Amino acid sequence: MDYENKLVLAPMVRIGTLPFRLLAAQYGADITYGEEIIDHKMVKCDRIVNEYLGSVDFVEKGTNNVVFRTCDQERNQVVFQMGTSDAVRALTAAKIVCKDVAAVDINMGCPKSFSVSGGMGAALLSKPELIHDILTTLKRNLNVPVTCKIRLLKSPQDTVELARRIEKTGVAALAVHGRKVADRPRDPAKWSEIADIVAALSIPVIANGDVFEYDDFQRIKIATGASSVMVARGALWNASIFSPEGRLHWEDVKKEYVRKSILWDNDIKSTKHTLKDIIMHYSCLELPEGKAVNKSETLADLAKLYGEEKYYHFVNENRVLLKLNRIAEL
Repeated sequence: MDYENKLVLAPMVRIGTLPFRLLAAQYGADITYGEEIIDHKMVKCDRIVNEYLGSVDFVEKGTNNVVFRTCDQERNQVVFQMGTSDAVRALTAAKIVCKDVAAVDINMGCPKSFSVSGGMGAALLSKPELIHDILTTLKRNLNVPVTCKIRLLKSPQDTVELARRIEKTGVAALAVHGRKVADRPRDPAKWSEIADIVAALSIPVIANGDVFEYDDFQRIKIATGASSVMVARGALWNASIFSPEGRLHWEDVKKEYVRKSILWDNDIKSTKHTLKDIIMHYSCLELPEGKAVNKSETLADLAKLYGEEKYYHFVNENRVLLKLNRIAEL
């Protein structure tokens, strides 16, 4: 994995599933992070090759719950991001998935309660010894690059000190969200503090924060000196932000996301969550489209809503034929 001059899709909970990652890659993303997966969940998963979708599924034992889905198409660019608070458990989880991904990343910046309450995400920022234990354990035992993503600490000096300690673990790169844990999305990202980290390290730094237009990729690189740039909300609102030829209309991008969700049989709740986030940026959930998405119970409902019924039937008819052929072979 090369971390120089790359455009990177940030990890986003319930959004960074396979269809959205492939959508971003289609428009020009070089590296795509999956949504944060908690190690407790991953260690309970079986690796299953899904011949009907052409995917590799990590399915929770005793259920049909797909915790993580990937495919050969993204093998060399997808990063598995994990939430953890324990080095041994992190390694156990990483070993299950490491042969199917390009890198493993540890989330050290998520401020959400589900992560912090378990000692994961941003809770790790105050535990440098545990950070060292987790990262060195993974680095010594995995054959894929290990990275992590952090937020800013109370002072620039504290962040630089932590970043230097992280670098000593041998990680391949460090992603930095230019906000503190208490900051809200509306607060401006502190690009100058990312620049302090870049100046102090020799490993690639991936800058994250306030990238909403294609031109912002170059602006943040110049301002911070970072090797690569990561984008979250800008990509969520319009995944074609990665295209040097200019963004497509969000309606077209949204329909392409629906098609990819159908093709990869994405979880309906995840698909609806992503669509609603896109709609809320440009419109309102109380208008007919938003209400229709809320009422949708299946991918077939969404296909009808967005005029993709023919595509939906084509995909599913081919899956049925594939299953029948497999049965006949047996």
